[in-house]
Amino acid sequence: MKNSEIRELSIKDIHERLEDARFQLTKAKLNHAVSPLENTNVLKEMRANVARLITEVRSRGIAEQSK
Repeated sequence: MKNSEIRELSIKDIHERLEDARFQLTKAKLNHAVSPLENTNVLKEMRANVARLITEVRSRGIAEQSK
């Protein structure tokens, strides 16, 4: 998911996607621990998506406080 796509979402949608992304990342980590993934870059991409979502939530929170 790109930053431009994330900025277009409402805060409620971002929170929902963040919850889902965290769950998927945890699930992928557990699957990787049991049987190694063929492409481990998937984990890196998932972590980056979670970070992007968290960053957008944080930046909106800061913008809201400054108003």
